[in-house]
Amino acid sequence: MLRGDDVAELQQRLCSLGFDTGRVDGIFGDATAGALADFQGNAGLPIDPIVGGATLRELIRLESRHEAPEYVSTVRARAELRHAAPTLTGRHVAVGEGGGLGSVTAALRRRLLPSGTQVTELHHPDDSAQALQANELSVDVYLGLRLDPRGSSCSTSYWAGYRDQSQGGKLLAELVQRAVPGALGIEDGGALGMSLPILRETRMPAVLVEVGPASRVVERAALLAVALSAALGEWVDASWD
Repeated sequence: MLRGDDVAELQQRLCSLGFDTGRVDGIFGDATAGALADFQGNAGLPIDPIVGGATLRELIRLESRHEAPEYVSTVRARAELRHAAPTLTGRHVAVGEGGGLGSVTAALRRRLLPSGTQVTELHHPDDSAQALQANELSVDVYLGLRLDPRGSSCSTSYWAGYRDQSQGGKLLAELVQRAVPGALGIEDGGALGMSLPILRETRMPAVLVEVGPASRVVERAALLAVALSAALGEWVDASWD
């Protein structure tokens, strides 16, 4: 799979012209290929989809006629959040961990099930494998947990990169940070925009929660599950206008 700054620039150009590549993440996947093919068809160019000289010239020519509007991918993502039901009932949540936090994911699953939430636990040390599973399941939101055995704080990351960020992920990260440090009695490490693989490769709002120390997390696993479920509840009830 092609990836990198050149792909991100292509995605930015396409999205600014109204051709939805999905998240501007620098990965040339099916959504980007489809958006490029749509652009070529609309521009009267051969549909490859390959960014040859003619395609690039047409992209630059048309983009020069437009002021930098909001990316169509951002508009679409916000519309999906706005039109979703303001409840956890019927939502599909993926809760992932790479090792050592199975008791927490299980506690969170037990906490969410009575609300009618479908919860899938993902246990795999490789972030890309977890992202692939979450994408294949078409979950509504991904919440990843990582243990920081030497730390004594909680920090939550969401996707941000290439002049783009996940609005849904950012709000969820902020809500997690309001709930978790107090519940565990640890420091607040903040909500951080990052381009980590698990955040870049998932195709839904996603956050990665890193907590420590291990003894406090294990001891207060039930309280951590309560805090995370509360954050998810506030997130689905948020206004996206």
